[in-house]
Amino acid sequence: MTQKPGFDHKAFLDTVNSKPGVYRMIDKNDKVIYVGKAKNLKKRLSSYFRRTGLTTRIISLVNNIHKIEVINTRTESEALLLENDLIKNLNPRYNILFRDDKSYPYICLTNHEFPRLRVFRGKPDKRKGIFFGPFPSAGSIRYTINHVQRMFKLRNCEDSAMKNRTRACLQYQIKRCTGPCVGHTDRQSYQRQIEQAQMFLEGRSSQLIDQQIELMEKYSANLDFEQAAEVRDRIETLRRVTEKQFVTNFDGDIDIIACEMQQDYSCIQLFMIRNGTSLGNKPFYNRARLDTDAASLLETFIMQHYSNHPAPPEIIVSHALENSDLLAESLHHLNQSRVSIKHNVRDKRKRALENAINNARQALESYLLSASMLSKRYQSLVEILHLEQPPERIECFDISHTMGESTRASCVVFGRDGAVKSEYRRYNIADIQAGDDYAAMRQVLERRYSKRRDMPDQLPDLILIDGGKGQLGVALDVLDSLNIPTVKENLRVFGVAKGVERRAGYEQIIDEEMTALNLPMSAPGLLLIQQIRDEAHRFAITGHRQARAKARRKSRLEEIPGIGARKRQLLLNTFGGLQGVKAAGVEELMQIRGINRETAQAIYDSFHG
Repeated sequence: MTQKPGFDHKAFLDTVNSKPGVYRMIDKNDKVIYVGKAKNLKKRLSSYFRRTGLTTRIISLVNNIHKIEVINTRTESEALLLENDLIKNLNPRYNILFRDDKSYPYICLTNHEFPRLRVFRGKPDKRKGIFFGPFPSAGSIRYTINHVQRMFKLRNCEDSAMKNRTRACLQYQIKRCTGPCVGHTDRQSYQRQIEQAQMFLEGRSSQLIDQQIELMEKYSANLDFEQAAEVRDRIETLRRVTEKQFVTNFDGDIDIIACEMQQDYSCIQLFMIRNGTSLGNKPFYNRARLDTDAASLLETFIMQHYSNHPAPPEIIVSHALENSDLLAESLHHLNQSRVSIKHNVRDKRKRALENAINNARQALESYLLSASMLSKRYQSLVEILHLEQPPERIECFDISHTMGESTRASCVVFGRDGAVKSEYRRYNIADIQAGDDYAAMRQVLERRYSKRRDMPDQLPDLILIDGGKGQLGVALDVLDSLNIPTVKENLRVFGVAKGVERRAGYEQIIDEEMTALNLPMSAPGLLLIQQIRDEAHRFAITGHRQARAKARRKSRLEEIPGIGARKRQLLLNTFGGLQGVKAAGVEELMQIRGINRETAQAIYDSFHG
């Protein structure tokens, strides 16, 4: 093993005790590169510095160590919890961090007089309604809400729309709502619809179908064939939807987690079962940074995932976990409820686990196929742009505005595995002449790279500028003024200009010599450039539209000193809206309680100054 000079591991190990705890490995730039936990710190840390048996990746990690910091804990469970928090907060280079949504969506059945279904993110609160879920994806929750509303004819309008409606909407006309907003159904009848929807969402579809069959027979006996036919159609829809939902007939809540590994990549498939019904699945992909196996990946995933989301009472995993008892104990501390982690299961649980394993394998194969295509695009990029090697980090910039209004700049980041969305950034552009794209590009590049010029590891290998020679010239000027080319060797910068008739696929790539490159349209590398540029454009225009919408929602009254929310509302109510306030004179404005002549004059001047 090649030992990095400057770190005396023997002297360090003499200071380490044999208690449980967490260790942080830090490089010469004072950046944490790895976080680990150990039941016996001295024994675990000594294993990194043995003379033989270390893999290439471990040697690479050790050679980057400048110092190691140790934190002792009372128990191994405390060490596991602390390690998880540090990995999420520090995101060290050699640790695996599973990216996930901050929260999974729930279906909320509101507690209004005439309840409705809506998507809810966050911690369920019984005061807001009845909650079902969580669902692993937004697609699965939209599918469920759509079918429940159609089957049980629940309203889907917002509360404000319902309160102000004077006649039934189209949903009532096409028989997808019973029209509670205009009194076409009473509260008691609507409550029966709600009870049926609740039974379905709780997984009691079989019981609900039996009830509907009895109701159909009752209508038929009373010769009410129209109502009987309606119930018959509902039964048929219920049966079809229930089949698609894959009712598992399990009791309670269960998560099934399967891991598949190929090459350096892994896929973890999470299947969520609530109230005996599968709510869908979600894949998590990652690339190993140190040598690891499926069981270790599952342990890392379980700890990270359930520190953000509530754990069910039962978790079934595809591989036997060495620390399953320790994980269960840690999850008990996090969730304040008992959790059981199982591997050896039988019957229906075994079949469900096999299904999850097959899904993980197929998903990883598809992912690797797309990854190989991405690798070919990176290799093509080297050829068409005459790079020395495939870039590890690409950053692309774009500017978006409407006639100079609400100018926003975007920076998107791509690595060898594709988009790195956690690194995306938007920038508010201020103090420039409206519509000056050159000044906007100068500002965003100065703000971004003035902070990174002393950190070479955070600088890209390739910069793409959405624009022609003017924008590219500005970019080169900014980078030279910041001495970035001397800090980051082999840094390349290219402009991506609109091509013939501004058609997609006809872009011109301009190099640092202001020469338009003659590239084949079918080159995979050019397709990658277009993909990155399109992503930068999408990210910029989304931020611009949000800013523009916010600015237009903002009332001019909010900018006047001394006019708070209460006075603003009083003005709008008294004069019938902003146009009425604008048309009012100073004397009229003074008639409003709390508004003196000075404030009234300020209001008048804001509209007529």
